[in-house]
Amino acid sequence: MKKSSIDQDILYEDNHLIILNKRPSDIVQGDKTGDEPLSETLKSYIKQKYGKPGDVFLGVVHRLDRPVSGALIFARTSKALTRLNIMLRDGLIRKTYWAVVKNCPPNTGDHLIQYLTRNTDKNKAYVHEKPVAGSQKAELIYKLIDKSDGYYLLEIQLLTGRHHQIRAQLSAMGCPIKGDLKYGYPRSNPGGSIHLHARSIELIHPTTKELLKVIAPPPADKLWDFFTLNSLSDTPAS
Repeated sequence: MKKSSIDQDILYEDNHLIILNKRPSDIVQGDKTGDEPLSETLKSYIKQKYGKPGDVFLGVVHRLDRPVSGALIFARTSKALTRLNIMLRDGLIRKTYWAVVKNCPPNTGDHLIQYLTRNTDKNKAYVHEKPVAGSQKAELIYKLIDKSDGYYLLEIQLLTGRHHQIRAQLSAMGCPIKGDLKYGYPRSNPGGSIHLHARSIELIHPTTKELLKVIAPPPADKLWDFFTLNSLSDTPAS
């Protein structure tokens, strides 16, 4: 992400937190690629915008996989980070995702409760119907909210935050996400993105205690544009 354009991706900002609309291919924190992570890009943005001397504090509250887009929270103070981490742990931050899949789901909606193990060498999660050694419980609720000529749009409420959880659980029910080669989709998307998008975040602000709901527009492509135009109930965050 170019530093000159990061302000275009900020969905909400105050003295305590920033919610950013992450683009596909951006990384949240540094990794072995050496690419600049969003955490550093945002620190530079804050330093320049507010003329802050010295080091800038920025806390990563949660993450999105590199090929995934959408709403992402960063804390601007240590107090906000502590409170947001507690809220995340206690399930008080409501995260809603959109996923585009090629196959029609087995039901128009369902509450999936499964167990995931992780292979760190392959960077991949595996789904089990019952607990196994080293597994973690994975829960989500999905519903079918739209369809196009050959694709289906699922809305997902994530109840636990496991590694690659949505990608693995949807693949296990026969609905790999468009572009997700790692989890069984036959073709990649241009640029290596997948059609999984963190559509909205809803929480009680850690300092003001007001309800905050932020909606993130999906990346611009024909399929996302089609589904966004059909989603008449969503309104931009105030």
